[in-house]
Amino acid sequence: MKSPIRNEDEETPLDTSGAPKRSRFAWCVTGSGHFLDESLEIAARLPDLDLFLSAAGEEVLAIYRMPLEQLRERFPRIVRDKTASGVPVGMLYDEVYHTVVLAPATSNTVAKCAFGFSDSLPTNMFAQAGKLGIPGIVFACDTEPVVVTKSPHDWVTLRPRKIELENVERLRQIDHCQVVCSPMELEAALDARLKALALQ
Repeated sequence: MKSPIRNEDEETPLDTSGAPKRSRFAWCVTGSGHFLDESLEIAARLPDLDLFLSAAGEEVLAIYRMPLEQLRERFPRIVRDKTASGVPVGMLYDEVYHTVVLAPATSNTVAKCAFGFSDSLPTNMFAQAGKLGIPGIVFACDTEPVVVTKSPHDWVTLRPRKIELENVERLRQIDHCQVVCSPMELEAALDARLKALALQ
């Protein structure tokens, strides 16, 4: 019998033994506040979704006044980045997930994914999903020469460097990866994915 993966409180297991194969979304939150509210609103509308938090993502959620207790009301299944080897990634091999979403994705996460690094729960999920041929959708934050984003206290204007923009383009070349640059594009990509799943 496969051992269950622990969820957000490390006490209640995520029981995936009875789930249909590749029946769920894995939605990964990194340490970005860029369109964080909008991303989570989109996630909450999707069926059969588990939320994966990087350590940085968990910190940023608290900064933006979204404590875990509040998130659990919308996302009953939350997985935290608490293992050095990314143990929850094993659920990809158990064929639990049909799609991995990273939204929003920091420039740090984009760079790691673009160059094949996987040292956090989201980057591990992305890399292993790609190796298994599972589609990944990445909502990259630094995609334009000027980005206006909401900080915890105010709106700020950022000017991504050439390297950040190049990494987004590099990420577009990664197998089984679709890069989106706005909540509207994210919704469109997810709608297309849902339609493709229905056809399957």
